[in-house]
Amino acid sequence: MSETILQVNHLSKSFGSNLVLRDIDFTVDKGDVISIIGASGSGKSTLLRCINLLEMPSSGEILYHGRNILAHGSKPAQYRSHVGMVFQSFNLFNNMTVLENCIVGQQRVLKRGRAESEAHAMEFLERVGMAPYINARPRQISGGQKQRVAIARALAMGPEVLLFDEPTSALDPEMVGEVLQVMRRLAETGITMLVVTHEMAFARDVSHRVVYMSQGVICEQGTPDELFSHPKKPETIDFLARFRG
Repeated sequence: MSETILQVNHLSKSFGSNLVLRDIDFTVDKGDVISIIGASGSGKSTLLRCINLLEMPSSGEILYHGRNILAHGSKPAQYRSHVGMVFQSFNLFNNMTVLENCIVGQQRVLKRGRAESEAHAMEFLERVGMAPYINARPRQISGGQKQRVAIARALAMGPEVLLFDEPTSALDPEMVGEVLQVMRRLAETGITMLVVTHEMAFARDVSHRVVYMSQGVICEQGTPDELFSHPKKPETIDFLARFRG
């Protein structure tokens, strides 16, 4: 039986009078790779930011192993240490080297010592092919390399779930492939991943489940075959039609 890590119930988010997310329900089980697709402005990134508490939901609940992390008395910082985030704009510290970027969070949040933090950092920098660049600063490496460092930094924290917010959207086309390749390899290791993406081939080929969002709601979800080959809703059919050919 699958172990449910996250369960989102009736989640809504408003910015002033603008209702961005409406009554969102879905679950994330251990080992799931879930892709969230949809047009720009459909609420995908806001949903991810709510799950990581970078934005506080207006209503609803987020259960982490059955405990509502929005309830009074919960510990958001402790929860966030288990839920890693990879941003579209990398969010690296420009005044730090690649290695330091992957160490600082471990030391400050997880209270690891320098040697242990460095060992974890090197393990994951090697995994994403960035070990030769540990002394470089972000301005000295390409966008694809920055994103691979950002992935290594997130992995070094030992997250139970890894969230990707359009991780290739800020990259030049020739760099998209190298980041997607790293993500494909990660998926094969069994790590739980929730990916907001415009990369339909990744969503179709790598995901266990695909969620299609439109106008702040989950319009349709299912296996890649169900969603890409047999979509049911007119909105899903219209959206996917532009990617076929």
